[in-house]
Amino acid sequence: MELMCGRYATTADPATLAAELDALDETPNAEGGGSPRVGYNIAPTTTVAAVVDRRDDSADADSPLRRRIRAMRWGLVPHWSKEIKKGPLLFNARAESAADKPAFRTSMKSKRCLIPMDGWYEWVQADDPVTGKLVKVPYFMTPRDGSRIYVAGVWSAWRDPSAQEDAPPLLSCAVLTTDAVGVLTEIHDRMPLVVSPDRWQAWLAPDRPAAEDLLQPPADFDSTIEVRRVSTKVNQVRNEGSDLIVPVGDADEREPQLF
Repeated sequence: MELMCGRYATTADPATLAAELDALDETPNAEGGGSPRVGYNIAPTTTVAAVVDRRDDSADADSPLRRRIRAMRWGLVPHWSKEIKKGPLLFNARAESAADKPAFRTSMKSKRCLIPMDGWYEWVQADDPVTGKLVKVPYFMTPRDGSRIYVAGVWSAWRDPSAQEDAPPLLSCAVLTTDAVGVLTEIHDRMPLVVSPDRWQAWLAPDRPAAEDLLQPPADFDSTIEVRRVSTKVNQVRNEGSDLIVPVGDADEREPQLF
């Protein structure tokens, strides 16, 4: 199996998310990365929307928690990093071990977030029926009912050591993954850790660690997800548009149909 793919689709802009979640849209004040991108081919290093619960005054434990939409770079930069480009691109983290990893340990304690998605992509290697060569067949996983999913993530605030003291930090995030379940195991052995609405408050709580049960996907999750083969256009990050998530069959492309 390849490493879990770092590509997804999200079509709700921050204002829409803020209205749906009764949250504050803080993305207009985003520094550095700019506004979150919406589209059908979101890749690492892109600025994306993330949901957090934070206090109005972080120094006051009695200050109310408020749900907020923030712009974050997809690819976590640990707060202790000397510079952004050093080390691997941390766009994924294993849910079961993130709390023990230096790059994610602090974030798992008090900086957890939700990342809204319409669905995510994975690629499966299969034999081309014409050439016999291995080809990458893209699949899109999305809720059958057309709803949005919210994936568990962790985030960090990084300050450039060479910048002025009052310079705003760079906010960045990583998607948490877990073992795939059901039919999804035929696509990849890992999948994003989806958080059901009844667990959002507990997951986002900045004052306490995440309970063990929050690191498990919702019951019967795979039965709610449609697995569809899609066009190889998505293989190129520069391609964009709703046609990327339209199901294709053998008549449309010659790659082998696995399902």
